[in-house]
Amino acid sequence: MKYLHTMVRVSDLDASLKFYRDALGLEVVNQIVQAQGRFTLVYLAAPGDHQAQIELTYNWDTEPYTGGRNFGHVAFEVDDIYATCQRLIDHGVSISRPPRDGWMAFVRSPDNISIELLQRAGRLAPAEPWLSMPNSGVW
Repeated sequence: MKYLHTMVRVSDLDASLKFYRDALGLEVVNQIVQAQGRFTLVYLAAPGDHQAQIELTYNWDTEPYTGGRNFGHVAFEVDDIYATCQRLIDHGVSISRPPRDGWMAFVRSPDNISIELLQRAGRLAPAEPWLSMPNSGVW
C-alpha cells in the first residue's frame, strides 16, 4: 500500500493556487481539465517529493463547502519554519498558530483547510517575532 494524495474541494481555484503554490511553495505536478464533467483537478507536491500529493478539486458549478475544520489538517515538513511563516505572511496569509516553540505552526487555506507546518530535524531556538505572537482564530 502506498499513500497517493489528499483531496480537498476548493471554491476558487486561482485563490487556492496562490495559497498552495505561491505562498506555501508547492509545485503543480499535474492538472486535468474535464470540460464535460465541469471540473478541474490540480495535483501539487512539495518540491523534490512528489510521492505525497494534494489534489485540489475545483467544480465549475461550485456549491458552498463547509466543515473545513471537520477535515482535520494537512501537514508539511519544512526546512525553516520561521522562513516559511514569513513567506506566508508576505503573501497575505495569517498565521493561526505561530511557531512560538520553533517547531509547529498552523495556517488556513482560502477554503478554511487547516495546514500544519512542522520543522524538519527538531526545533529551532525560540525567536521573535514568533515567540510573542498570539494565536489568531482556530487551527
